Amino acid sequence: QVQLVESGGGSVPPGGSLRLSCAASGYLTGRNWMGWFRQPPGKEREGVASIAIAGGSTNYADSVKGRFTISEDRAKNTLYLQMNNLRPEDTAMYYCAVAYTDTHVPPAMWEWSYWGQGTQVTVSS
Repeated sequence: QVQLVESGGGSVPPGGSLRLSCAASGYLTGRNWMGWFRQPPGKEREGVASIAIAGGSTNYADSVKGRFTISEDRAKNTLYLQMNNLRPEDTAMYYCAVAYTDTHVPPAMWEWSYWGQGTQVTVSS
């Protein structure tokens, strides 16, 4: 079993910044990807950013490129998402997830095995 606990969400004005954290625990051996997802109100969950455990390559949704940065502290088993220049359309529940799929490209949605409970991000003036 794996437990993922997100934190760092909140309410900020447009142009503001937040850093989300995801503390991972449990059986993490063999994981290949970790990622951040979000679900805006009334919409489906979408991928935001992902990072390959081996090699550290990162991938971003076009809507967040240049504004968001995914990183991990392996010693602390913690995943981060630095979000700068936030926009109202970034408002969503943000989730972290872990995948064990051995692939060179980010896993499909159904391949992510464990999910956190989410942390709310609201961008509003």
